[in-house]
Amino acid sequence: MLHRILTAVPVYNEVTHVADVLRQVQTHAYDILVVNDGSTDGTSEILQETDGVFVIHHTENRGYGTALSTSFDYALLRGYDILVTMDCDGQHQPQLIRQIAKRVHQGPEPVDMVSGSRYLRPFPENTKAPDERRRINEQITACLNEQLNLSITDAFCGFKAYRVASLADLEITVPGYAMPLQLWVQAADHHWQIEEFPVPLVYIDANRSFGGTLDEADKRITHYRGVLNQELARRGMQQRFTADCGRQST
Repeated sequence: MLHRILTAVPVYNEVTHVADVLRQVQTHAYDILVVNDGSTDGTSEILQETDGVFVIHHTENRGYGTALSTSFDYALLRGYDILVTMDCDGQHQPQLIRQIAKRVHQGPEPVDMVSGSRYLRPFPENTKAPDERRRINEQITACLNEQLNLSITDAFCGFKAYRVASLADLEITVPGYAMPLQLWVQAADHHWQIEEFPVPLVYIDANRSFGGTLDEADKRITHYRGVLNQELARRGMQQRFTADCGRQST
């Protein structure tokens, strides 16, 4: 059975990478959506000159989580079967799009989400993760495993494949980079079937800004824990959350 696959790329101020990334994506995907989240650096002009992709423009920067939510809505509205999401900063590998999409319907029962993991196995092209990002990822991943009875290894990888019908379960309200925490809680609450898919660990911009005070590691992890706790409470799920959640992983 043929499945309709949409590849979505959220973009914010990626003038350095967007043209090359989209050229690579077009080699491995047919239907491509770019969510331009209020870019002001020339990205919008490059997108106007790029053929073969559909672009949704947010008139102002609304956040990574909102850009992904826009792609979810588009995939549902247009009746796609599988949605693949990937970032536009050059760290994800377009040649893996078809492989990760195939995993959704590979088994006897469909998988609701196939989540890329940079820590399942080593790849020759791996780079070293910035220490604070690796530490925060480890701690938050451990929190999710503790709170949700999961066994994942990478909480924040943006390279994912979704069964589009399952996206109707979601109520995404977190606009920024903490959105994956809300996603994991809701996926667990809806008993999604989840698999991880090994992808290379590639960091190109170790100094990427998360916005304002979130560039400070301690404030960022406090924010992430707060979003997790808030979503657990909002969903009425049993809470065992403490300020030290995941601390043993450091």
